[in-house]
Amino acid sequence: MRKLWLKGTLLATSLVLASYSTFSFSEVTKHAVKSGSSVASKSASNGKAKAKVKKQAVHSGKKELKQHRNTKVHAASVDTGSGPLKLQSSSAMVFDEQSNTPLFVKNSNNPQSIASITKLMTAMVVLDANLQMDEVIAVDYNDVDTLRGSSSRLAVGTALSRGEMLRLALMSSENRAASALARHYPGGTAAFVMAMNRKAFTLGMRHTQFVDSTGLRAENVSTAEDLVKMVTAGYRYETIREYTTTAAHDVGVPGSRHNIEFKNTNVLVRNKEWDIGLSKTGFISEAGRCLVMQVNIASKPMIIVLLDSIGKYTRIEDANRIKRWVENANGRRVAKVMKASRAV
Repeated sequence: MRKLWLKGTLLATSLVLASYSTFSFSEVTKHAVKSGSSVASKSASNGKAKAKVKKQAVHSGKKELKQHRNTKVHAASVDTGSGPLKLQSSSAMVFDEQSNTPLFVKNSNNPQSIASITKLMTAMVVLDANLQMDEVIAVDYNDVDTLRGSSSRLAVGTALSRGEMLRLALMSSENRAASALARHYPGGTAAFVMAMNRKAFTLGMRHTQFVDSTGLRAENVSTAEDLVKMVTAGYRYETIREYTTTAAHDVGVPGSRHNIEFKNTNVLVRNKEWDIGLSKTGFISEAGRCLVMQVNIASKPMIIVLLDSIGKYTRIEDANRIKRWVENANGRRVAKVMKASRAV
């Protein structure tokens, strides 16, 4: 059943990507309308507005697209660690930022659902809009997950600053917070989703599409290769680096007698053996367990992408395997250099 769904998703993705090459956002708008934003969908369907969006997107994206073309990811031909690296995740990439090359790839060009990894793009769109982060926005019934019935500790009516909503969406993967951020974007949810896809285009993410701000819908798809580009871009935002690596955060919710503690969905941010600069997890049944990180291992900055991990702890175990693999490879290189220096 999952293979049939994946084939269908890949076909749908290819059709959507074909439309992106000419900057047609009709498919994205269609998905956003289904999410229930009637006001924004009217705006998205206006022919003049669409033409203006196309013109602005092409103009503003030229510089950034040129930059990211220079960081094109090529497949690694050999393993560089001490022996082959075997990961349980269905798709993966370990990318060395110093050499701008991958150290390990596994099915890195296969488009698949990415769940809440989507929220990294949500954050970039919010921050790019230069909206007031101290403005108070509220959760309403449109933010309740009726698709999967996921729980939330943000009750309908909860009002927090935009900055606090962004922190909870990134750190604790709060779906209602991510939904509220999109609703309170100029033009509403449909305009927000269009901005997400424009941003993906300018980053050179040609096998990626977004249909909501939460990642709850399986049609949010990408590849490990594309996600390396998204993590690279996300790492440039100080707010994203801070919020995604915060271990825990207390939130004072109006009407509640006590603060509510929210924890980071990635347990590795609380592990002192890890030096993590950016982190985001994701999970829905179609996507499996997902994890992306910017990390420093053996004094080397790198990006780790793990998609479709089966089992609750598989992505964490894979991350630890990568860490040991890189450290062992570095140790062998150091030993080889020392041996050569003694021989001189």
